[in-house]
Amino acid sequence: MSTVRRSGGQAVGELLLLGLFTVIPTLRLVAQDSLSSRPPAPAPLAPVRFPPFAESLLPNGMKLLVVESHAQPVLSVSLSFPAGDVTDPAGKEGLATIAAQILTKGAGSRTGDQISAAIEGVGGSLSASSGDDFFTVGFDVLRDHADLAFGLLADVVRRPTFPAEELELARTQAISGLRYDLSQPSAIASRTFAHEIYGTNPYGRHATEASYGAITRGDVTGFAASRLRPSGALLVLAGDVTPAQARAFALKAFGDWRGIPARVAPPAPVPVKTRTEIVLVHRPGSVQSNIILGNTTYPPTDSGYYAARIATQALGGGADSRLFMILREQKSWTYGSYAALDRHRGVGDWQASFEGRTEVTDSALREMLHQVDRMRAAPLADSELNNTKGYLIGSFPLTIQTPGQIAGAVTNAKLLGLGNDYVRLYRERLAAVTAARAMAAAARTYHRRGLTIVVVGDATQLYDKLLAIAPVRLVNIDGAPLAVEALHPKASTLRFDPSQIVSRTDSFQFVVQGKPLGAQVSTVRRSADSLVYQETLTLPMGLGSQQTTVVFDPRTLFVRQVDQTGTVRGQASAIHLIYDGGRVKGTASIPQPPPATAPRAITIDTAVSATTYDDNALSVLMPALPLAVGATFNVETFSAGDGATRLITLKVAAQDTIAVPAGTFPAYRVEMSGGSQDVVFHVSVAAPRRILKIEPVGTPVAIELVK
Repeated sequence: MSTVRRSGGQAVGELLLLGLFTVIPTLRLVAQDSLSSRPPAPAPLAPVRFPPFAESLLPNGMKLLVVESHAQPVLSVSLSFPAGDVTDPAGKEGLATIAAQILTKGAGSRTGDQISAAIEGVGGSLSASSGDDFFTVGFDVLRDHADLAFGLLADVVRRPTFPAEELELARTQAISGLRYDLSQPSAIASRTFAHEIYGTNPYGRHATEASYGAITRGDVTGFAASRLRPSGALLVLAGDVTPAQARAFALKAFGDWRGIPARVAPPAPVPVKTRTEIVLVHRPGSVQSNIILGNTTYPPTDSGYYAARIATQALGGGADSRLFMILREQKSWTYGSYAALDRHRGVGDWQASFEGRTEVTDSALREMLHQVDRMRAAPLADSELNNTKGYLIGSFPLTIQTPGQIAGAVTNAKLLGLGNDYVRLYRERLAAVTAARAMAAAARTYHRRGLTIVVVGDATQLYDKLLAIAPVRLVNIDGAPLAVEALHPKASTLRFDPSQIVSRTDSFQFVVQGKPLGAQVSTVRRSADSLVYQETLTLPMGLGSQQTTVVFDPRTLFVRQVDQTGTVRGQASAIHLIYDGGRVKGTASIPQPPPATAPRAITIDTAVSATTYDDNALSVLMPALPLAVGATFNVETFSAGDGATRLITLKVAAQDTIAVPAGTFPAYRVEMSGGSQDVVFHVSVAAPRRILKIEPVGTPVAIELVK
């Protein structure tokens, strides 16, 4: 504390401190004496000031719902159709999502840019989305610009143009997003869990690369023509508008629109589980595991929802729930473990989740099951019940503050058939839940003898431990069954076609988030007694550079020597290896991530088999393998980065067409797993084969052939 002195006096700051020290003990004593040993009684619930809404039916069968709120001069509008992802035809999963993405990219006489400019020019927004059950288009705008916004809404719903180039862009983005999702164990667990509990029911289906690729522009226009129809649609207006004004807007935009949506075949029944089992998804090399457990529940209108909502919140709804407090705070096994109760228009589900280290996976699963058993068998303590209800009841008003939130709440309630008084009575119904009712709801909702448990992780470390908890079914990340013997694969006997390896120079561009950011040049020089591969990678702005030379035995294609030098963010890298006599010897200097400022030095002297290949040789050898869709090769590789051998898997997943700057080519999609990074290679079908594109999975990076 700085001091300010007056002439001949004590420092002002010192005097202030002395005064505070004199007063504070007295204040503390008074405060302690006034505290009660019991918490105050909860105040009675203040009524939710949810504005009343008016409901009517337009002549074309569209339902109109108006929620007046004149506090702000804004208007939030949503138009929803029973046309979500569950209506996607088999083999065209993702159709509704693609349609939503490009619905606003052109309509009537406007282009997508013109639509964006029109709505953004008045400070508004217009968007479309597809969920499991419903397809929704909506806007938020200042009340003075409602006419413009309604005109745009009518255009995109009634007269979408679905430009072909926008479809291709949406398809590319969807596939890219899907590939990223499938690189994440949490996404793999969620997809597997949904498939396991719903089976062939639409809630259990997910888009794939094949289904995205099968969607045509005719499919998209057909979806709009057959599914986006006014009869049965729900138009919700919330904000600064009266019922009379809302009806006038609706009739002007949609009054002459007619049509009934096409009928959808009844969904497949949801399977009934008669035993608890574990589906173990083998993800080789994972250092963490993801767990999801749960089961299907009941339709959204079931009266037991409120008690189940309390039970599930107490089990894993937040940072003060049992799963979070025990698995994170007490055990330090995870950053978070949660539980949720999901509603669908059809049958819903509940689930609990965990992500943590591989070595604690079985212990975490046992604890999760124990907490499920506790919820089913014993009532919540009064304090836990009150805290849980207090959070849910107290936070609810925060979700209906703005016109957009109000519109969303009303739309959700109406679409799920929850009744006109759902929002108004939501807090009272939660408040009425007793500990006994919450326990009974948990016993009814959590099917302890029919749980589906999905674990994604390294099955070589998990299988035996999980088998001691429940029966285990082993699958790969695509859901295909795996034999236990497959957990310990052996290296394949590789046969190469030497004619695929020819002298050539290929130029590539290094792309980050779709933008070129560097260059790579790869050269193969082959003669009767020599085979040498050289690669030069250059990144701008000091990010790094690298030069690699691999010398092969031209007859056997075994590696003889590897030399690699370069820099990565200022750290020097170097690898010098000799393969001879069943050993690999040399040195490596490996750059380290921040905060390290110097590379790690490694001395290498390791035994290798005659069929071990340096990982720098794969891009040369891969095109020479007998590639065919469905073929799988287990290749033993040596990596100087960690000075160890690894068994990697090359799987030819598909044959498709790939576009790169060098042209458009039929190509094999070769998926590499088991290394430090999963990678997708696209290899041309035409001989002599060449690598067209390299994509490290889960990153925004690609290497594309330029010439």
